[in-house]
Amino acid sequence: MKRRWLLALSLPLVLAVPVPSATAVPPVTADNGAKIVKETRLDARTVDIEISSPSLAGTGMVRLLLPSKWAAEPTRTWPTLYLLHGCCEPVDYRSWYEFTDVEQFTADKDTIVVMPTDGKAGMYTKWWNLGLKSTPDWETFHTLEVRQLVERGYRGGTQRAVAGVSIGGYGAMAYAFRHQGMFGAAASYSGMPNTLFPGTPAVIKGILVREGFYNWFDLWGHEIANIFTWSERNPFDHVDDLRGTALYISCGNGRTGPLDPPGRSDVLEPAAELTSRSFTDRLRSRGIPATVDYYGDGTHSWPYWERALHNSWPVLAPALGLPAGP
Repeated sequence: MKRRWLLALSLPLVLAVPVPSATAVPPVTADNGAKIVKETRLDARTVDIEISSPSLAGTGMVRLLLPSKWAAEPTRTWPTLYLLHGCCEPVDYRSWYEFTDVEQFTADKDTIVVMPTDGKAGMYTKWWNLGLKSTPDWETFHTLEVRQLVERGYRGGTQRAVAGVSIGGYGAMAYAFRHQGMFGAAASYSGMPNTLFPGTPAVIKGILVREGFYNWFDLWGHEIANIFTWSERNPFDHVDDLRGTALYISCGNGRTGPLDPPGRSDVLEPAAELTSRSFTDRLRSRGIPATVDYYGDGTHSWPYWERALHNSWPVLAPALGLPAGP
């Protein structure tokens, strides 16, 4: 994990590393009234923004990585790469930044990296809540509020790509099909792109219960009684809406792999592999191209997802108008 230290040496020589500072927020709003209420500059590229969100009935955090030339070219707009975390991450919206080399990897790439919160287990969706209320609506938070505020306040452009890990992989594919044309490329790393694959609803419900959402009906209802609610949000059921989007899907098998400590294995990665394979089989049957990497041994963990980001760059970069090479 990254740590920034304030270093002070005895006079007459004093060296200091800049510490985070709150700055004036961009005076912009999203179409539904969402606005930035706090901006914290961590360094020249790294910015945390806090958004007052009608869709969440509260606030939501986003970490941005700005291009290295962002300040030097104040009239330029920049493509945007959205990176979605999985559920249950203690560091939440900071997880991509803390657990991968995304800061270094994108240092020479002319793109804004957008890393938003999805809460404890927001599941990248509008919650049904038995039809009694309309919040939280994580989908609107991400695809309208965050998007418009980044574009209006930080000069984000309209060339976009999205990638996510675990349930964030579901989110990437769901957002790509539910908002056709918004993202030129979408990548799922150890994701769940078929939420109705046998056993997958039980995994989703188990995650919700583990995170304290004991009434899991609040998400989408029951997978049989409310099949239409589940289906309208299931990428597997809407692969034709992904035609024309550059796609990348990868997953391991859960056994100890080359990036794991000895003896490590898990049960989530085999479940992710099954739902991912059903999804890519569906793509193939419909003649929809995708880059697929079922790399065998490897667990549901960040070292593999960091590698997947690197491996998927040739798929993501053209959607951003950037070179596909290193």
